[in-house]
Amino acid sequence: MKSATKERDLGITTTSDLKVSRLCLNAVSKANKVLGMVSRQFRDLDKASFLILYKGFIRPYLEYAIQAWSPYLKKDIAYLWKVQKRATKIIKGIGSMPYSKRLDELKLTTLEKRRLRRDLIKVYKLAINRQRKY
Repeated sequence: MKSATKERDLGITTTSDLKVSRLCLNAVSKANKVLGMVSRQFRDLDKASFLILYKGFIRPYLEYAIQAWSPYLKKDIAYLWKVQKRATKIIKGIGSMPYSKRLDELKLTTLEKRRLRRDLIKVYKLAINRQRKY
């Protein structure tokens, strides 16, 4: 029987060492491609248009199956963070602001905070379901 170094199931590639760096790089690559298309097609994006495009086409790549492969290495988190940082720079009028101010202006949170929030919601749901069984 042959041993496999990686296995793909439901769109998630699992390696034998269980590291998620390759998944992060794939997500960043796809998100950057879409971001490039958006920035080429829409030169002067306002906030509302950007939010529709970002939430609909770019952020899903950065968050796909995040519960299964939650990035924990700083370099993997930085790869994902750079895409969001670069994406917020293409908006007309706020591209030169510091990153944190751009997020405040757009009413967005960092990807890390979104992951933490989603994890806490999942834990809450598991705790509620456990209480209902007893």
